[in-house]
Amino acid sequence: MALKYPWWHWFLGETRTRILLLYTVLMLAVTFASIPVFLFMLFANVDRRVQAGLRQEMQEFRNAYQVWDQRQYQASDGDLYDFLDSYLEGQVPEDDNYLIAIVDEQVYKSNPAALPEILLPNSSLSDRWLNIGYQVSGRQRTSDPATGDILYIAQPLMVRDRIRGTLVVAHLTAGERQEALDSVFIFLRVAIGIIVISFVLAWFATARILAPMKQLVAAARSVNEADLTRRLPNMEGTGEMAELAEAFNAMMNRLQNAFTSQRDFVNDAGHELRTPITIIQGHLELLGDDPQERQETLDLVMDELERMGRMVNDLILLAKAERPDFLHLETIDIPAFMEDLFVKAQTLADRTWLLQSFGKGRIVGDRQRLTGAILNLIQNATHYTKPTDLIELGYAITRKEVRFWVRDTGEGIAPEDQKRIFERFARAANSYRRSEGAGLGLAIVRAITEAHGGRVELISKVEVGSTFTVILPLEPYKKRLFT
Repeated sequence: MALKYPWWHWFLGETRTRILLLYTVLMLAVTFASIPVFLFMLFANVDRRVQAGLRQEMQEFRNAYQVWDQRQYQASDGDLYDFLDSYLEGQVPEDDNYLIAIVDEQVYKSNPAALPEILLPNSSLSDRWLNIGYQVSGRQRTSDPATGDILYIAQPLMVRDRIRGTLVVAHLTAGERQEALDSVFIFLRVAIGIIVISFVLAWFATARILAPMKQLVAAARSVNEADLTRRLPNMEGTGEMAELAEAFNAMMNRLQNAFTSQRDFVNDAGHELRTPITIIQGHLELLGDDPQERQETLDLVMDELERMGRMVNDLILLAKAERPDFLHLETIDIPAFMEDLFVKAQTLADRTWLLQSFGKGRIVGDRQRLTGAILNLIQNATHYTKPTDLIELGYAITRKEVRFWVRDTGEGIAPEDQKRIFERFARAANSYRRSEGAGLGLAIVRAITEAHGGRVELISKVEVGSTFTVILPLEPYKKRLFT
């Protein structure tokens, strides 16, 4: 298949290419930025080494001159010339080093014999060395790149307590600095070559490191509503790639659970709605001319339509429970709130009613939603108890939370059904929901409770009874407030 873009576009679009190019550019920038500092330190080191060499050569001359001077009590000019000839001819100066003997304000002899222009007689530097009374050292800067700077040490020559001349040890820095520059250029070429080779090797090596990224892309492309089982293999370690694989797999698990829940919800909702529709359709098809039969059929149809309407309203409420504006918060006085609920509960069925209260306080919540949730629990209790059974409402307030409970002495719930009865359209094996509802009441209770940042607990035993407890924080649920 032909590429949609040229190869270089694909190459530069690779994540590893961008990362490695960034590192390469940074390394080159740091390398080039460090060249002035490197040159400064290198030249300073060269100067120190040259000056040390000059001092050593001057010290050797002074030692030799001192020996000669001690032997020559009545030294003549000829003796000084002989000493300088002997000493200079016996020396082998290092590269770019010069030994210059000045006698009677004239350059008598030098080693090497050929001197650069700036060291010739009558030059400004040469004139500076005439008739000095003590040892001096210094640096003469020049604009000639072939010469560079001149480092020197000058020692006066004393004969019978009279200055006769000067011995100068000088060095031209151009050669040393050029060698240093050549070394820097070689280093740069080697460094650039190493960086390029490292870039190529790292580019191929990172393909293995970034393999989970390609697997992630392949898995993401393969995901559809028919197949949500694709997962990335678990990676060892705790690096970013391992976290990415773990996060992707966790996301796919949530996505699969959400799709499964949605599919089951749609199937259950369709099944629950199909039943009243079938009932209505069957009775309308068999509808005769008898007025009483028509009235009975009309009553049945209206009853089924009313049940369908309640089911639709419950479904809408559950859908709204995920929205941030689901709750309308206000401050609720808990004792007054429960007394109102207790009055309403007694009108639902003929049971033995009891209200228990422990503590006083207030809670921030949605009064209507909480009333609906607790009334749902009360209605469930009336459906599965007999007139002689007890239904108890109660609340208890602690420092951080409030507990509302509805306890009955009815049929109870089997342990295997207690974990699933809060699911939408779930039905217990012992027909815990044999009421006219659609099986959404407890799901609504849980949705309202969780919207407040709380939870629902159930304690039940068959033939003993059940206790549903709604536990809510006293403070408002911050996650929902700031969503």
